[in-house]
Amino acid sequence: MPKAQLTRLELQMMQVLWENGPSTVQMVQQDLSGERLAYTTVQTMLNILQRKGKVKRKLLGKAYEYRPVLSRDKALREAASDMLDRVFGGSVETLLMSLVKSNQLDADKLAKVQKLIESQERADTEEQHGRD
Repeated sequence: MPKAQLTRLELQMMQVLWENGPSTVQMVQQDLSGERLAYTTVQTMLNILQRKGKVKRKLLGKAYEYRPVLSRDKALREAASDMLDRVFGGSVETLLMSLVKSNQLDADKLAKVQKLIESQERADTEEQHGRD
């Protein structure tokens, strides 16, 4: 079963929760940057996120307080994986070439990517040796 990807608006609401921690509908509505959304729209979207298992809610007095279950890091990984599959046919090489050609990946950023790859390879090797 494919993972339910976050819509743009759901991601904005998650950003508010990640930055502010547990929040009521009213708090999320106020913190949505530049969006003029009705209270009921924000409430509906938070309830959808709750049904998707991305947030949990707890009744405090007369209002629900929502808190993120999905971490920002995991959401970024899922979104990147989804984009890689949908836009680049799963090809990391095509993605990187696109970034280089559009001047979004310069030599400094490429060096950081290389260090990250090397770090991940070391971690994978250590994990593999730990299983032996």
